[in-house]
Amino acid sequence: MPGRPTASRRTVLRGVALTPMAGLGLTACAGGESKPAVPTGPVELGAEKEVARGGAKLYRDHNVVVSRGEDGTLAAYSTICTHARCPINKLEGTRLICPCHGSEFDATSGKVLREPAVAPLTRLAVEVENGTIVAKPEA
Repeated sequence: MPGRPTASRRTVLRGVALTPMAGLGLTACAGGESKPAVPTGPVELGAEKEVARGGAKLYRDHNVVVSRGEDGTLAAYSTICTHARCPINKLEGTRLICPCHGSEFDATSGKVLREPAVAPLTRLAVEVENGTIVAKPEA
């Protein structure tokens, strides 16, 4: 067809070489694993004494963070980032840091401290049963 330019061999090979890289980029942005944002039922996390007043503890295996206020009350949140559903794996003091795009959250309130996330973390019900912290989906 005369009016249509043909792609050179170099252009075709460059496109073939870059296609897998584009796929990897999309996979990274998608958050990798598709984990539920909240536990589907009660989850035993650990001993109540593991969470100090004014502090927080990250339970990576269950994607949950538990914090304890100065008054001794517990709060729990899902650690699945609300931006791209990546599991958050870093806790510095009471600040959660998502490894995918750098969103930061307050572990005591679930509020966003740094974008790109704009929605807060999902709050979970939390209680202590026989000295063990148990998180549940919020009722």
